[in-house]
Amino acid sequence: MFQQYQLPYASDGLEPIIDALTVETHHGKHHAAYTKNLNDAAEKAGKADMDIEELLASLDKIEDPALRTAVRNNGGGYYNHNLYFSTLSPTPKMVPEGALLAKINETFGSMDELKAKLSALAAGQFGSGWAWLSANKAGDLMASASPNQDNPISEGTGFVPLLAIDVWEHAYYLKYRNLRADYIKDLFEILDWAAVEANYQRVTK
Repeated sequence: MFQQYQLPYASDGLEPIIDALTVETHHGKHHAAYTKNLNDAAEKAGKADMDIEELLASLDKIEDPALRTAVRNNGGGYYNHNLYFSTLSPTPKMVPEGALLAKINETFGSMDELKAKLSALAAGQFGSGWAWLSANKAGDLMASASPNQDNPISEGTGFVPLLAIDVWEHAYYLKYRNLRADYIKDLFEILDWAAVEANYQRVTK
């Protein structure tokens, strides 16, 4: 059974960047629904015992088209939100170090250039979707964007997300209204690079 990520901070812990009502609605309702619907669909597809990353990487093995779509959408929503909420913190590490920072500088030129790239991808995603920093087993980095609840795993890129920027309107609209770019800029103030470093180590070990 797939378990929803439980927040280690209170619903108002990310204020003033993300307000308590947004967290309660986003995590308590949207993310909870993705988790429930994924469990239902995975059970029907006979895939409930799989790891979520393995499941998203093998969607083509689900023969029933309706179940495949349900697992893709709800599995993506489950995975993407687990990652999103787990890399935000009231007391974030503001800058990575070590191997991840070195690779960021090598790939993008600097942290500022990476942030600018991710911000542009997130702001430029038409409609609902996500922006990602991802890595592959060799440690290479990739910045990308995906529509809806897709991600680099379900897209078959061979990369695994390290951080996620959610640009579905439910992630920001209660506070930021139509000012998506302001939300994206502010989100970096609560992005915990310690969590991103841990993800990088897990992907590349």
